[in-house]
Amino acid sequence: MFKPRKFLAALALSALLASPAGFAQLYKWVDDQGKVHYGDSPPEGAALKQIRGNVTSFTSVTVEPFELDEKLLTTRTRSKTVVMYSTSWCGYCKQAARHFRKHRIPFKEYDIEKSEKAARDYQKLNGRGVPIIIVGKQRMNGFDAQAFDRMYFGKS
Repeated sequence: MFKPRKFLAALALSALLASPAGFAQLYKWVDDQGKVHYGDSPPEGAALKQIRGNVTSFTSVTVEPFELDEKLLTTRTRSKTVVMYSTSWCGYCKQAARHFRKHRIPFKEYDIEKSEKAARDYQKLNGRGVPIIIVGKQRMNGFDAQAFDRMYFGKS
């Protein structure tokens, strides 16, 4: 007998297992000079502390209303200020930054692997991938130039 719920659950599980390998384990370590580093490729022999689970680039883009937590990003957000949480290895993050520069859109970029504050903010946002782009009360997970322009400029 065909059971739709079991079929959908199996389909969802297989999609998760077959998802592209864009994962990075995040670590924190201190170098010989006492400087704290964050990243996915620490030097050999470093004393490591894992700081976060897996982070991946979004494979699909979503734009959703965003309820700003006043304790989070208070000085970083204005109605048209663009805030992006990113990583150094994320191609979509680089594409978004190029788009912002090309169109002279002011933005603040926070690398969640290099900044402890950015990593904490990312966790408060329930981040599951990068980039996360915030414009006023809207949040974009991933990046698509046309979707961003609609969100930022109000273009169709």
